[in-house]
This record gives sequence, structure tokens and C-alpha cells, in this order.
Amino acid sequence: MHKRFFLLAGAALTLGATLAHAQSFPTGPVKVVVGYSAGGAVDVVARAVSQKLQAELGQPVIVDNRPGGGSNIAAKSVITSPADGYTLLMAANAVAANMALYQPAPYDVEKDLVPLVLIGRVPVVIGVSADSPYKTLAQLIAAAKAKPDDVPYATPGNGSTPHLAVELFASKAGINLMHVPYKGGSQALTDVIGGQVPVVALNALEVLPHVKSGKLRPLAVLSAKRSNLLPDVPTIAESGYPGFEASVWYGLMAPAGTPKPVLDKLGAAALKAAGSPEVKERLAAAGGEATPGNAAAFASFLHAERERYAKLITAAKIKPD
Repeated sequence: MHKRFFLLAGAALTLGATLAHAQSFPTGPVKVVVGYSAGGAVDVVARAVSQKLQAELGQPVIVDNRPGGGSNIAAKSVITSPADGYTLLMAANAVAANMALYQPAPYDVEKDLVPLVLIGRVPVVIGVSADSPYKTLAQLIAAAKAKPDDVPYATPGNGSTPHLAVELFASKAGINLMHVPYKGGSQALTDVIGGQVPVVALNALEVLPHVKSGKLRPLAVLSAKRSNLLPDVPTIAESGYPGFEASVWYGLMAPAGTPKPVLDKLGAAALKAAGSPEVKERLAAAGGEATPGNAAAFASFLHAERERYAKLITAAKIKPD
């Protein structure tokens, strides 16, 4: 009887301490870890969201760039950090793909991290140089069907979101393209514009300056709707492949074990930030759109993305750089 009393009393004290922590949270700076370099699309989104999240939480929100390892370095640093709500991850597609891409799996995204909010997405764009004979996506597909594995395409690297997006599309279209991985989007663009590689796949933010300069011709955006930055470029559905979509998406996550009251507080603040006019405008400026979704919606989406990438990576035998 006494033992039970002490167990109940201990549980009550623990619950009380957790609730007190949640009510006072945050009492100091919150860090958002980004697995990519400053200035890239993920970093741009992270900074826009962090600025609004800071206003919602009433404490500084600091962006911490930790590029490398296909974003695994950043993800692992968050997973192993104290589960107190003060260290978060700005996640993108890699967290859903890396468990199949890297062996052994670096982590389990659905056990080691907790979704807070789905923020938005920026479409992948398939483009060619201005001098390319391919004027439409249909012409590119016809060339690939005539000479399987003979049409090269450049991406920022093996296992990158554009690489996986094109492989998903190629599977849907029944074609085989030859992948040419680069160490980032800049060199890939340089070689496509220079004529060394005929096709490139990158996010809209990276291709836009070259489209505006007339050096790159976009053939399709791999999104459900046309990009506001490239309104004249057809979607993949309009090009004959309805129901297909492959965009770079963004979401905020916390370490597993973070107290639920803290998660609830962070989730509510992050959802407001993601839906703010400022974040919507920043995503629009990057060629994407805000698609705020709560923790449950993000969890469902993440599970579907994990399964989709696992099937593709296994079937296509994709390996990281």
C-alpha cells in the first residue's frame, strides 16, 4: 500500500514538473538545425519560419547550418540532443529517403523524430539549355525511348531530391535516363548551360535566374500546380502524367521523447508561423507554396513518402555519393 502511494506520488510529481516546464517553455533560445548550406532553398525557408516562430514563442530562434552526409549530420545532432523542445530540425525529403538510401539506416525517422508542422513545398524543374533540340518534355521522352540509357541528366547528387524525382518520373513514363550526379546544383547548371550534359533537374529557386537570363529552357515543373515563378511552364500532369508530383518539401521536427505539452506548444506556434503571410510570400518567392499541415497530417505524409522512396531506391538500386 505504501509502495503504491509513493509510486503514485512520484508520478504526480513528474507530471507536475512536466506541466510546469511546458507552461514556462521556452525560457531561452530555440535552435533550428538545417542540414544544408546557408543560402539554399531549405535554409531560406528555415530562416523565414524561424523569424515568425520567434515572434510566436517570445524567445530568439536561431538557425544552425550543419551541412554534410546527405543531411544525416544535422538529423543525428537533433536526435541525440536533449528532448526538451530547444533543438528542432528543419526537415526535407532526405529524412524520408535516407533510411533506404544509406545502409545501415542512420536512424528511424518515425521513431527518433516527432513531426511538428508541414510547412510547404517547392517544385523540382526539368530543364535543358537554350540551344537544346528538346523543346518539350514529350520530345525528351521520345528521345529516351528511342535510345534507352543514352540521354544523360544532371542533378545535385546521388539520392538528392531532384535525382529521386526524375527516377520516379522515369518509372512512370517507362523510360531510362542516364544519371550524372554533381556535388551541388551550381556545377550541374554550368555544365548543362555549357552543353556538356543535355538535361538538368533542380528546384525552382536554383533554376530561376538562368531561366530569366534565357540560358535555360524549363520543360516541366514536377508539381500538382504551375509555379507562380514559371507560370508558362506546364506541370507534369499537363504533360501527360496526371497524378504525379515530386517537390522539395519542408517540415519542422523535434527529438522523440519531447514532452507532449511542449510539442503541442511548439506545434501550435509553428503552424501559425507556417501560415503567416510572410512565410507564404517567402515560399512564393522561391517558386513554391505554403501548405501548412499539423503534426498528424505531417506524420501521415512522412510515412507515405518514406514508403514511396524505399520502393524506388530498392528497385532502382540507388546508392549515395
